[in-house]
Amino acid sequence: MHGLNSSSSTQAERFRRLQSQLRDRWSSIDLFDQDDRDILVVPSVTVDQRELAKIPGFLHYEERLLFSLIRLRNPRTRLIYVTAVPLSPIVIDYYLQLLPGIPFSHARERLMLLSTYDASLKPLSQKILERPRLMARIRQALRPHKSYMICYNSTQFERELSVKLSLPLLAPDPDLLHWGTKSGSREIFKVSGIPYPDGCETLWTVDELVETAAVLWERHPDLKRMVIKLNEGFSGEGNAILDLRKIPEAAPGKASHDQRVAAIHEDLDHLGFQASNETWSQFSSRIPELGAIVEVFIEGENKRSPSVQGYITPNGDVKILSTHDQILGGPDGQIYLGCRFPADAAYRLPLQQMGIKVGEALAEKGAIERYGVDFVAVHQPEQGENVWDLQAIEINLRKGGTTHPFMSLRYLTNGHYDASTGLFHSQQGRQKYYIATDNLQRDHYRGLMPNDLMDIITHYRLHFDSSTRTGNVFHLMGALSEFGKLGLTCIGDSPPEAEAFYNQVMQVLDHETTGTDNDQFSYPCEPISWFSK
Repeated sequence: MHGLNSSSSTQAERFRRLQSQLRDRWSSIDLFDQDDRDILVVPSVTVDQRELAKIPGFLHYEERLLFSLIRLRNPRTRLIYVTAVPLSPIVIDYYLQLLPGIPFSHARERLMLLSTYDASLKPLSQKILERPRLMARIRQALRPHKSYMICYNSTQFERELSVKLSLPLLAPDPDLLHWGTKSGSREIFKVSGIPYPDGCETLWTVDELVETAAVLWERHPDLKRMVIKLNEGFSGEGNAILDLRKIPEAAPGKASHDQRVAAIHEDLDHLGFQASNETWSQFSSRIPELGAIVEVFIEGENKRSPSVQGYITPNGDVKILSTHDQILGGPDGQIYLGCRFPADAAYRLPLQQMGIKVGEALAEKGAIERYGVDFVAVHQPEQGENVWDLQAIEINLRKGGTTHPFMSLRYLTNGHYDASTGLFHSQQGRQKYYIATDNLQRDHYRGLMPNDLMDIITHYRLHFDSSTRTGNVFHLMGALSEFGKLGLTCIGDSPPEAEAFYNQVMQVLDHETTGTDNDQFSYPCEPISWFSK
C-alpha cells in the first residue's frame, strides 16, 4: 500500500511540474491561442458512468469539443482529436469549412483524428491509457515543448494521461475536484461571501440524509420542498425533489422530531426524480459511493436559472467569459437543456461580480482554466421592477453546456466580450446574441444520418453565414440517427433574430421528417422571454 501511495504522490508531483510549464509560457488567453502549438483534445466525459448513462446519446457528447477545430484558423496550429468511436468524415468537413480565410485542405493536413474503437461504458481517457500503441502514436505526433492537452473535465485519468505523455494539461488538478462537487461548491460560496440556499455538507448514509432533512425543515417551518442532490450528479440528472406538502402532518409544530424523521423516511420512495426511470433503490445506492446533500428548494412565481462562466489563467488571474440564462426542463425544472446569451440585463452585472469572487476563491485553491457558477434568480416585484434575488447553487470545474456555444461565437466572429456591459461584439462591432441547446430531440428525427442533415442544411440555407456572422452551428450530429437528438447554436444580431433561426431549424426538421409544417414554435422546454438589453 505504501508503494501505491508513493507512486501516486510521484505522479501528482510530475503533473504539477508539467502544469508549471503553462505558467512559464502564459501571457494572455488570446496570445496563448495564437501561439505555435500542438493541441491534444481528449473530450472524455470522465464523470460517474452510471450517472452519465442517464443521458441519451451520452457517448456523442465527445463531439461537443469539436468547436476546438476552429483553433486551426491559426495556420501554425496542429490538433489531435481523439474519440471513443470514429467520427463521420462529413461532420469533420462541416467544422473545417467554418474556418474563415483558411483553405480546407491546409486545415485538414494539420488535423489528426484518432479513435479507440471502443464504445464501452468507460471514460475515453481510460480507454486511451489502456492502449499503449495509441499512446505511442499520440506521443510521436506531438512536438516537444510546443504541445498541451485540453479535456472536458480533469480527473485522475486525465492526470495520468498528461504525465505519461509528458504533456501539460490546461485544466484544474484533479486534487481540486472537491470544489466542483455539490458540497464543495457550498464551501466556496461561504468563503466567497455570496448567497446560497440553506442546506448541509456531504452526507453518506440515508439515515444522515433523513435526519438532516428533518432539521432543515425545522429551521424553515414554511418550507414546501427540498432538493436532494448526488454530490457528483451531471446536468441535474442526479437531483431529486422531496415534496413536504405531501406529508403536512409531519410539519414543525404538528409532529415531534422523531415523527418527522419517520415521515420523511417513509416518503423517500416517492421522491420526484429528475432522471427518467430513476428509482429510490437505485438513487439511494449511490449515496454511500458519491455522497449527497440536501438543501432548500427555492420557490418563486417568476424564477430563472442564470449562470456565469469565468476563466482562471495559469498565473491565477480571473476573467469573466460570459453570462447565460439557462433553459431547464424535466419534472421540476432541474435538467439542463440549453441556454441563451447573454443573461438578462437586470442581473448580468451582479452575476459577473459574484463570479469573480468565486473565481478568486478557486484560484486561491490552485484551480485554473474554465469554471461555471449556476444560480437561481427569483423576481422581487415588491422591491422594484428589475430586482432579483440571486442564490448560487453549483460550481462546475469543467467545460459545460454553455462552453461550446460561447467559444463557437468567439472563434467564428473574432469578437470580444465587454465586461462593462455583459454584451458581446463581433470584430465589426455588432452585438451578438444566441440560443443554444444540446437537446433538440424528437422521435421523428431518428434515422437522419449526418449526410441527410447536411443536405437539409444546404437546401434550406441553414448554415452559418461568415459574411454576416449570423446563422446556425450544429453539433452532436452523431446522436441524430439513433437518438433523434441534435445540438444547435443559433447566432443573431438581436434576440429575435436568434429565435427566428431556432424557429426555422425546428420547422424545417419537422417538415423534412414528418412531411408537415410545424407553425407552432416550441423550445426544448418552456421558454423564458427575452428582456430589454
